[in-house]
Amino acid sequence: MSRSSNPVRAWHAWAVAAWLLCCAGVALGETRDYRVETVADGLDHPWSLAFLPDGRMLVTERPGRLRVIERDDANALVVRPAPVDGLPPVLAMGQAGLFDVMVDPGFADTGLLYLSFAHGTPDANHLRVVRARFDGTRLHAVTPIFTSQPAKQAGQHFGGRLALLGDGTLVTAVGDGNLERTDAQRLHTHLGKTIRVQTDGRVPRDNPFVGREGALPEIYSSGHRNPQAMVRVGDVLYSNEHGAKGGDELNAIVAGANYGWPITTDGVDYTGARVTPYRSWPGITDPLTHWTPSIAPSGMAWYDAALFPQWRGSLFVSALAERSVRRVPMAGGTPGTQQILFRELGERIRDVRTGPDGALYLLTDSADGRVLRVVPAR
Repeated sequence: MSRSSNPVRAWHAWAVAAWLLCCAGVALGETRDYRVETVADGLDHPWSLAFLPDGRMLVTERPGRLRVIERDDANALVVRPAPVDGLPPVLAMGQAGLFDVMVDPGFADTGLLYLSFAHGTPDANHLRVVRARFDGTRLHAVTPIFTSQPAKQAGQHFGGRLALLGDGTLVTAVGDGNLERTDAQRLHTHLGKTIRVQTDGRVPRDNPFVGREGALPEIYSSGHRNPQAMVRVGDVLYSNEHGAKGGDELNAIVAGANYGWPITTDGVDYTGARVTPYRSWPGITDPLTHWTPSIAPSGMAWYDAALFPQWRGSLFVSALAERSVRRVPMAGGTPGTQQILFRELGERIRDVRTGPDGALYLLTDSADGRVLRVVPAR
């Protein structure tokens, strides 16, 4: 019998791996009390998912298309063949493209939604956020409400996730651009920052750097590398972001706080070189938790629905490199023992959302991407 086929040795290896994961605060998600259904397929690198009040869904495709998922005459969910008309030009290359879609809370009356995307040219590009009215087929009155400054080169580290705070202001996360990482610490640029504006683009008077000489007034927090998700839970705004080789972070965003990049990080550069000798520093807000080695976090959702009572009170963080979703139970703002879910799919997971039906929805990141729905096994 070969070494690899020895069942005793195989069990021992599994037990050791499980013990190491549990010691690291991770629980294996082997007991599958759920099933995964395909809602839609054939999507080109879907990036974000949003739910409309009438049961339809909106999905962004990174190359620059907004798709509608709706029920056909047989009451089956299908992707409408034609994409939504009226989208502004999107720069699609590398990591650049169409990013988040967020439905306004008053959509049933206003038809308003928000989109983020890469705007400009390969040599001079920005993260742009627009507001538009959607009539079911086409976007109207597309209005830019934020464009990152200054222009940057290349197609990396845009950020782009959107969220609304409790006061109705809009926040978006902007990456550092990956060319001059120290811009994340400089207040004359939007790169590496969380931005807060009114939904019409005006700057709130109580933003933390309003009136500070040399600082852009839209800045809400600083020191971010490549933020990938934001979700508000009560009064707390949670964000995750890519580190380099390790040092992925889960943060609670506070107005005016500095989250350290590149002064502090738990990761190293892709070459193996140290970015900095510091994991913590006075005046820097440490992450709630970090993932080292990197899992490449992407989307994030808060789950507090009745369909899966055992998952209530948890953040769900989708992961590209780990091809999983991390369930992070939260108690008093503190992360508990994590559970690794959905690795059996073997898919890079770009986004995770809690649906109005209490199910969990996943987007797979590929040229033949899918929308998946997670429901109880029975």
